[in-house]
Formats: sequence, structure tokens, C-alpha cells
Amino acid sequence: MASDLKDITQRYFDALGRDKSAATLDEFVNEEELMQHIAMFEVSFPSYSLEAHDMIAEGDKVFVRATFHGIHNGPLGEMPPTGKQVSAPLYIAYRYADGKIVEHWMLADMMTVMQQVGAIPAPSAG
Repeated sequence: MASDLKDITQRYFDALGRDKSAATLDEFVNEEELMQHIAMFEVSFPSYSLEAHDMIAEGDKVFVRATFHGIHNGPLGEMPPTGKQVSAPLYIAYRYADGKIVEHWMLADMMTVMQQVGAIPAPSAG
């Protein structure tokens, strides 16, 4: 079962990279909060992608270490689009039931994202 969930997760990441429509989400996700997170990121970073580096599956859960890639072409809170490219670490765990994500826990490095779009200063070198 664990390898099946890793396969579903990779197919989900691949599908998100092509299309974040309701039909795509309905195929993989049965959790409203995750759908809202996806919609929020899609507004700020249209056509963003997730690059999975590691997946660990056990029981009904999959943990993913990934990188978020996007271009800031939409508003991010009060900040207007900057057109800047971002790339930041993302850690996410999914719980599956009946082949769909029903719960998730996510830790995104938003400090790095905010530095890359210029909302906060990056640490100085040296």
C-alpha cells in the first residue's frame, strides 16, 4: 500500500504541474483546506510547481520533501506582483483514504519566498 500511495502522490504532483482545475483536484484531493491552499498559491504564483525530492510512505501517510517553484505574477496578500522567480523548500505530509488526500500538514519556507519577492530583506553576506 505504501508504494501505491507514493505513486499516487507523484501522479498528483505531476498533475498539479500541468493543471490545477477542479477536475484535477477532485481526482486526488478530498480535503477543503488543501484545495484552499492550492488556490491561494495559484493566485500569487500562477502555474507553480512542486518538485519532489524524497517520499516516505507508511500506513496511510506519505511525507514529501520538495521544492516549490513559481513566479510571483499575482498579489501576495497586500503585495502586488513582482514577476520574480521563487524557489523554496516545502515539507508536506498527506493522509490518504480511498486513494485521495483527506488530511495534510504543510511546512513551507515562506521566509525564503518573502525574501525572494523582496517583501523582506535577505540576510547580508559576510
